[in-house]
Amino acid sequence: MKNFKLFSIVFNVGILFLIIGTSPLSAKNPKNVIFMIGDGMGISQIFAAMVVNNNSLALEKCPICGFSKTYSFDHFTTDSSAGATALACGVKTRNGMIGMNADSVKVPSILEIASRNNLSTGFVVACSVTHATPAAFIAHQVNRDMNEEIAVDIVKSKIDVFIGGGRKYFDARIDDCNLMDSLKHKNFKIATSLEQLKKVKNGKLAGLLYDDQNPPISERGSMLPDGTSIAINIMKNNKKGFFLMVEGSQIDWAGHDSNTKWVVNEVLDFDKAVAKAIDFAQKDKNTLVIITADHETGGMALLDGKFGADSIKAVFATKNHTGVPVPVFAYGPGAENFSGFMENTSFKQKLVKLLNLK
Repeated sequence: MKNFKLFSIVFNVGILFLIIGTSPLSAKNPKNVIFMIGDGMGISQIFAAMVVNNNSLALEKCPICGFSKTYSFDHFTTDSSAGATALACGVKTRNGMIGMNADSVKVPSILEIASRNNLSTGFVVACSVTHATPAAFIAHQVNRDMNEEIAVDIVKSKIDVFIGGGRKYFDARIDDCNLMDSLKHKNFKIATSLEQLKKVKNGKLAGLLYDDQNPPISERGSMLPDGTSIAINIMKNNKKGFFLMVEGSQIDWAGHDSNTKWVVNEVLDFDKAVAKAIDFAQKDKNTLVIITADHETGGMALLDGKFGADSIKAVFATKNHTGVPVPVFAYGPGAENFSGFMENTSFKQKLVKLLNLK
């Protein structure tokens, strides 16, 4: 009888550890982080896409949800540069500033710290690689419009993979410098089309697919989800791990345009990238996926809709950003650290701790 009781205890404890070990809420630390930002994406934008997609999105696989407060140092309503700087660098800054605190002091981002710790790093965006959100993870400038200076910061950094638009800031610059040559000197493989991008399986990759900003989803196709998969497949070769940022950039642009259909299509495109990330995390079991936004755009309100049909009725309170908190979703080891209300400055320190970075 005693042996049976002992066996039962051991068996039940073993099952408990098995459940914990395979759960998305496992207490172990992640080796990889995929940080996904839907620029301008609030609850209404998410639910509008969910309704059109027959009440289903990939991000619903995340067991942890929370909210991020988005105000900047000097405004109740943040812009993308201050919002992304808070997420990337862990400090509130003035609207318009990139990778700096409010006193114009450079602050290292989570991506830069990961690079210093020999993790592979990269980002994939549906805009120019020099745009506000990606810039906050890799550059340090007093003004978000300093695209050529931001391009120089990218070249000087230790990043391994970057994919987006903005090629003209590298090869058609006012100062006549050809940064493409500098990238080649640093052993980057340069891709200027999605077809070229798909051929790269390892090494360093500079995917500069468009001369300026990326076009809308109707023209750029599967660039964002495909780029996400390509970046993951390259960076997963690093045994120390990787940090990847992915941005659904044009959800924001659609909100500024008060264009419901465009909003929905951009969120659905971003969610396809989310699906790629979560699918990898499910198989890998060492990857934390975080999905959030830098701010909400448009004050979007949903008045009517039909599940599975493109018939959402929405109104927009403004052509600009709003100051409301934005949702946070998390999947994988360490996900439990991203529940409840949090400051947008809290992500960096949480990730530094979870990845054991110095």
